Amino acid sequence: MTLRILVVDDEAVARRRIRRLLAADRDVVVCGECADGASAVRRIAHDRPDLVFLDVQMPELDGFEVVQSMAPADLPGIVFVTAFDRYALRAFDVHAVDYLLKPFTKERFRTALARAKARHARQGRDGSVAALIGGLPEPRRHAARVAVRAGDKVVVVHWRDVDWIEAADNYVTLHVGAKEHLLRATLGALERQLDPERFVRVHRSAIVQIDRVVELHRATHGDAELVLRSGARLALARTWRERVELIIRGRS
Repeated sequence: MTLRILVVDDEAVARRRIRRLLAADRDVVVCGECADGASAVRRIAHDRPDLVFLDVQMPELDGFEVVQSMAPADLPGIVFVTAFDRYALRAFDVHAVDYLLKPFTKERFRTALARAKARHARQGRDGSVAALIGGLPEPRRHAARVAVRAGDKVVVVHWRDVDWIEAADNYVTLHVGAKEHLLRATLGALERQLDPERFVRVHRSAIVQIDRVVELHRATHGDAELVLRSGARLALARTWRERVELIIRGRS
């Protein structure tokens, strides 16, 4: 089983070294390389590699933000590569295959690659990468920003700028002022990743940043309506009404 690999590092020398080490293995093929996090998100979505050697510190999006910007079902195996050991615990929080600390030896690199091959083989037998990832605990760190595709480019959106999030099948729409961005993710997956102190579910198809709420209109049948700073009016289903009202009172 051939392993398709993407190499992501902002240093050309580091990318060349990883490619040289991979060239010695007949069971792998390098499908591409990237020099920044935003490009990595685009290439992962387009090329669907089996494994990514991913640098942590990069322009625009760092390695962790690349991982957090993608739906669990779309994630390949990740081997983080960095010169700093302080990121090790976070790497395994997001279920990395391995963590290579620069400068690493050929033997250490082969060990990481062997682990990736073994994991890929297991997932092939199990038949579902999504099921494997979904059964593991969620990362504890809340995402600060996300990369979204906009035509032929990638746009970095900060969660603090998002007014509300709307479900659209296997996608969600991020409402940021007058702009809208489409992100491949489910509302449930995003709800688990976002900071619950800032974002709250108000309907089965909507999440709102609570600081954007300026009015709440109650209805006799148990539902209610929220009015946001932007002027958007959202239904507040009775399932979530009590919790939302408590949060709003707490912010007042």
